[in-house]
Amino acid sequence: MSQKAPRQFFKPLAAGAPEPMRELPVRVERMIQFVPPHLDKVRAKVPGMADNCDVVLGNLEDAIPADAKEAARAGVIEMAGMLDWQAKGTGLWSRVNCLNSPWFLDDVTELVSKAGHQIDVLMIPKVEGPWDIHYVDQLVAQLEAKAGLSRPILLHAILETAEGVARVEDIALASPRMQGISLGPADLAASRKMKTTRVGGGHPFYRVIEDPKEDGGARAAAQQDPWHYSLGKMVDACGMAGIKPFYGPFGDIADLEACEQQFRNAFLMGCVGTWTLHPSQIAVAKKVFSPDPDEVAFARRVLEAIPDGAGVAMLDGKMQDDATWKQAKVIVDLADQIAAKDGAD
Repeated sequence: MSQKAPRQFFKPLAAGAPEPMRELPVRVERMIQFVPPHLDKVRAKVPGMADNCDVVLGNLEDAIPADAKEAARAGVIEMAGMLDWQAKGTGLWSRVNCLNSPWFLDDVTELVSKAGHQIDVLMIPKVEGPWDIHYVDQLVAQLEAKAGLSRPILLHAILETAEGVARVEDIALASPRMQGISLGPADLAASRKMKTTRVGGGHPFYRVIEDPKEDGGARAAAQQDPWHYSLGKMVDACGMAGIKPFYGPFGDIADLEACEQQFRNAFLMGCVGTWTLHPSQIAVAKKVFSPDPDEVAFARRVLEAIPDGAGVAMLDGKMQDDATWKQAKVIVDLADQIAAKDGAD
């Protein structure tokens, strides 16, 4: 039997660990702002980032030198104490080192033990199958119980190997701790032996070209997105499991126009948010991943027409019922969180 029996799925994996969540909290997570926590100057800006971002992530993995791993880990713990993240409503995440690294065990042990009361999500790199999530799930439960935590820490997988893509449905369903999955194009390109050094986005050699013209004239061509298949498969897996799909990094920080288009493509495909690697990308993510104002206005009308969520109402000639009320409630709750975060109406 490859999966737990339904009655066992939502039981804590350690005595004294908090009950797993049966539904993800409704939270706006348009961007996950990556922070190198070993750098004092950057870490000092974290409280300001918390005002401007939906999620701040202390990065311990790629881009952190081997001799700075322990300092980065200590930096995340310091970040957890900078403010009451839970009260503020800004997510505090950390991307730990991969499971086969010499730092992973200490990363998880120290973060859960010393900062677990503030950390919402641990991002797990290079997840290749449900067994990776099962291991982290059990470990975190034991540490939560030992630390006396009352709220479970969620897990977010990065899809960045061919094996992970092949098993993404099993990964999405591996644990009630699963918060979501992000596409990791750089490591995925290496795993597949793709001939590109770009981090996300299209590629000038990956194109479609129109048929030859009778007059021999120049043929129109359009650059394509080599990540479309992987992103679509990931979005389907997340939708099936009831967790959140995220676009990963867009590496060309200077090209905000292309960044916006890539974020918009991911949004249209079903992603709820993205990574931001530089403060300049935050505004782009806010623009792309915020609900449409007209959609929010209509959702508010639905809630007004069916105040208790039961019954039927007609709006603009269309029937609204308890199912559409639930959809409207999600949109309005997100819009209210965005208004509180961004200072908008």
